[in-house]
Amino acid sequence: MREPVIPPGAQTLSVLTTRAPGTGHAPAGGHPGRAPEPHGAAAMAAARKPPWLKVRARFGPNYTELKQLMRGSDLHTVCEEAGCPNIFECWEAREATFLIGGEVCTRACPFCQIGTKKPDGYDTDEPRRVAHAVARMGLKFAVITGVARDDRPDGGAWLFAETTRQVRELLPGCGVEVLIPDFRGKPDALRQVTDAAPEVLGHNIETVPRLFKRIRPGFRYDRTLELLVRAREWLPPDSPTKSNLILGMGEEVDEVLDTMRDLRDAGVELLTISQYLQPTKEHLPVARYVHPDEFAELKQAAEALGFAHVESGPLVRSSYHAGQMHKAAVLKLRGELPAWAAAD
Repeated sequence: MREPVIPPGAQTLSVLTTRAPGTGHAPAGGHPGRAPEPHGAAAMAAARKPPWLKVRARFGPNYTELKQLMRGSDLHTVCEEAGCPNIFECWEAREATFLIGGEVCTRACPFCQIGTKKPDGYDTDEPRRVAHAVARMGLKFAVITGVARDDRPDGGAWLFAETTRQVRELLPGCGVEVLIPDFRGKPDALRQVTDAAPEVLGHNIETVPRLFKRIRPGFRYDRTLELLVRAREWLPPDSPTKSNLILGMGEEVDEVLDTMRDLRDAGVELLTISQYLQPTKEHLPVARYVHPDEFAELKQAAEALGFAHVESGPLVRSSYHAGQMHKAAVLKLRGELPAWAAAD
């Protein structure tokens, strides 16, 4: 296994995702790929959120404990900052998602609420602090996601690898999932992350080929699949790869099915399918709200294609039930629980 190369220099950015009060999204670079607004009946339908998107808060003992812990620290999670509707479920299961690499991104996806501009620094102490946050929260499974860092030669790959190592050293009983950008397709950057052997490696394809250039500017459909193929080849057998599809951005069902086939051909074993919700009026408008029955049908289709585990629904997000997905997939594929779950 390669020795990690520590990048020179370190300036403090946010430990986890933060947002200045009252700033909202306000992306510095704008969203050049924004789609035209829907008109007429389509606009009216997209403006009214259906009842199945309403969530009832359930405050269990683990959720309450983690909430109190976070109030006593200067750390924030994506779960809180993004207003994720699944925070109650995930925190009750002692799962949380952290954002590394800063609070701005070098890409400008029109559906994403993270601001876009060139980052001001690179915080090499961040992995240690995230690991200590995971330990203080007593998490059983942690998801580490991050912004694209095209300003760095390795695209920020070292941060993902080092955070994985730091969490594992400090809390050996905690599973780690990383959700990574594409590192501009650089194999050496990806290899840094796979050498750290996270329990799950995720890279989200998000949409279908026809919409890719507009929805994922700066990314490429073929490069996304290539990354997933390499990751599957380089990861340990019990570390599955994972991806996400977002519905409601103008895709057709047949296109979604074709994209799922492409993901399976790339060796992806875990899949989440979610509903797009417009963060602000400056973002890509919602083309439609997909009915839960359609999500159920897509789940069945994905399972028929051979995905080991699928979460599909209007409120699903890419880190939804992350630990449970990994546990179920390893049990199905290997016939035993992963080490982090077996130690519970």
